[in-house]
Amino acid sequence: MDPSLRISLLGELAVTRNGTPVALPASRKARAVLGYLVATARPVRRERLCELFWDLPDDPRGSLRWALSKLRPAVDGTEEAHIVADRERVAFSGGATEVDLLAIRARLLDEPPFLPPEDLREMAAQLEQPLLDGLAQAGAEDFQLWLASEREDVLLLRRNVLRRLALHPEIGRAEAVKWARRWKEQTPLEEDAARSLVQALAQTGREDEARQHEADFFAAAKAAGLSVSGPLMPEASVASGETAHHSRPVEARPRRLLRKQQIGFCRSSDGVRIAHASIGDGPPLVKAANWLNHLELDCNSPIWGPTFDAWAMDRRFIRYDERGNGLSDWDVKDITFEAFVRDLETVVDALGLERFPLLGISQGCAVSVAYAARHPERVSGLILVAGYATGWRIGASAEEQARREAVLTLTRHGWGTSNPAYRHIFSQTFMPDARPEDLEWFDEFQRLTVSPENAVRFQEAFGTIDVREDLPKIQVPTIVFHARDDERIALDQGRALAASIPGAEFVVLDSKNHILLGHEPAWHACMDKAKAFLAHHNL
Repeated sequence: MDPSLRISLLGELAVTRNGTPVALPASRKARAVLGYLVATARPVRRERLCELFWDLPDDPRGSLRWALSKLRPAVDGTEEAHIVADRERVAFSGGATEVDLLAIRARLLDEPPFLPPEDLREMAAQLEQPLLDGLAQAGAEDFQLWLASEREDVLLLRRNVLRRLALHPEIGRAEAVKWARRWKEQTPLEEDAARSLVQALAQTGREDEARQHEADFFAAAKAAGLSVSGPLMPEASVASGETAHHSRPVEARPRRLLRKQQIGFCRSSDGVRIAHASIGDGPPLVKAANWLNHLELDCNSPIWGPTFDAWAMDRRFIRYDERGNGLSDWDVKDITFEAFVRDLETVVDALGLERFPLLGISQGCAVSVAYAARHPERVSGLILVAGYATGWRIGASAEEQARREAVLTLTRHGWGTSNPAYRHIFSQTFMPDARPEDLEWFDEFQRLTVSPENAVRFQEAFGTIDVREDLPKIQVPTIVFHARDDERIALDQGRALAASIPGAEFVVLDSKNHILLGHEPAWHACMDKAKAFLAHHNL
């Protein structure tokens, strides 16, 4: 352990030991390698590092060895080597090293909503600085895309901090105006940010300015096609002087249960690190991974939050990030359906679960079916939502296959860019009836959750799924849900899935959404029916 070492990723990369600055190599590439290893916090293949930082006509492997030799004297301690490398991979082993960005992320995730104001002010100042400032051109295009993505994530963290400051009960009204204004500048169309600024201005007696901001926000929201839930500055509150930002919680719609999730890691038989999370108490329910998961980002999301909340109310709800996305290892050789099943096996074995019902959504249904067929002694029941038995390369029309190939091309070239249009292709087919702000969140979530390369590899793997031979082997109670007008997976595929499982119940939901949303009636119908199914079979 080396608690004396501190690394700053925000602003210019800096390393200090016992408060004394440590000289870093003059090479921008070497410093960028260190920043990348520290920020990713996972082993990276040597080939991948070479691709990120050196051109092939040079000697990438030799250049990487040279860079590591220059970095070791700067960061390795007398008793612990932080730069850990073997013939295949390189990693930064931090131990007790303090990394500014990682520390901020951890505190915002794990601490209660009301962090001390002085801590939040310091975070806000730190997050104003560009991540790895001055190193954007130190690597190849893939490194630049990665850094741009990470900098977007820093902006999201800064908005989180600004929100907490604007609504903090221990911050005075004048200062609340300052933070609310900065929050509003970062998210000009977010209703909570606008309401915070309007009410903070009214609290300080600046009602004319508050009403002007309210009118401007309504005009901007209307122009963007967004609906607003109600007045930003209620008349009664202004008149009585009760428009206190102090009366509002930092999280406008908190999901406290999910804040207590326990995240752990395990390794699959091929050495891939898989992240898993457990929330709630009671009998276990395991959710198989589906198209893009991130244990930290999806738990309080407008898309998945209501579903996770509902399951964790009376159960120990277990989910995981499959290989290639989220908190699990991204840099992996094997992204196939067999690997997806292996990831589920790894998590279940690591948690010591003996018998449990499985929840599958989208391609997670096929993973659940395959697991249940291979391990009938472990699975007590199946809940399958929006699933299918065969991927798009199997039995699809030539027109459908051509459309999917076109989407692969768009993903390959545009996924990692700041333009959300490439990811919006998926968002709209997954949730055609979603609110604009929910689609915007899902666009950004997808970018943060998976690399462009892996987004393509996932789609290719989904195309070859085929569990038709496993379906007749399922001998446990099964219920299959499917939206009537699902634009992603046709109703006939859900019906075929249910028809091939002995005794399966098939429920058609009145929705267009592939991912059911907590505010739609179909979501409530699905949750009520699924919970009744579990109770009826004592699962």
